[in-house]
Amino acid sequence: MRLGFVGLGKMGGNMAERLLARGHALVVLDPSDAARDRASALGAEVASDRADLARHLAGSGTPIVWLMIPASIVDAEIDAFLPLLPSGSILIDGGNSDFRLTRSRATRCAERGIRLVDVGTSGGILGREQGYALMVGGDAEAVALLSPVLDALAPKDGWHHFGEAGNGHFVKMVHNAIEYGMMESYAEGYRLLRDGPARGIDLAAAGLVWQRGSIVESLLNRLAAEAIAENPSLEGIDGFVSESGEARWAIEAAKDAGIELPAIESSLEVRIRSQRGETSYATKLLAAMRNKFGGHALNAK
Repeated sequence: MRLGFVGLGKMGGNMAERLLARGHALVVLDPSDAARDRASALGAEVASDRADLARHLAGSGTPIVWLMIPASIVDAEIDAFLPLLPSGSILIDGGNSDFRLTRSRATRCAERGIRLVDVGTSGGILGREQGYALMVGGDAEAVALLSPVLDALAPKDGWHHFGEAGNGHFVKMVHNAIEYGMMESYAEGYRLLRDGPARGIDLAAAGLVWQRGSIVESLLNRLAAEAIAENPSLEGIDGFVSESGEARWAIEAAKDAGIELPAIESSLEVRIRSQRGETSYATKLLAAMRNKFGGHALNAK
């Protein structure tokens, strides 16, 4: 398929590369010269601006534009593209947007005849090779049209259409909230191994054993054990842990529904306290895990 792809950062650049490697044609747009040059070298066409991207897509079936950009600029990007795309086009928000905003954006797009599809995307920097888990919301006909692209990005059975616009981002939001709680449990556990009453424990060895058939075996645990093996004291990591919004939104949605999320609330609070300077071996390990799966900065900037 042929589609526009806006945003060639850590996630977007790898996704574009995966699509190109699987025979899809991309017209890309990004402010980074290096990112554009890399995509061009892999076979993508490079647009000079949004209008140029829209012109590249004209006459090639249903125009499709995938946005892989920060949640804070999604509204501005949608507003910029709406006058440029013909009725029937598809806009995809593959970032971590608040599902409530996605619903209102879908309504705004529909007023212009544009179908907004939300694709919650998980896989981090590892997804280029192993594929991405895709949680999809939006018009069923539009999703069916996009299926070759989704098949290319995901591993077998790695994507699902969850219904109306916003539902994909809702499922991804809950996924990330669970991720917060899981990461916090691992980080606290490894801290107890290190600083608890039993001395001389090889943390990396414990993690390796846990990866050999134990109940807590997981990708997150493997990445934690790798980080510890590479840097046992986590030297040079300040322990500041960012939080990108999904856990906050999940807690707000849960409170509206009268649902308690004690583990997720606690994990978010740990991150907030780390940003105030309350750091420990556990928060350093949280930062190391985020770097391993998402390429996030190890230290605050």
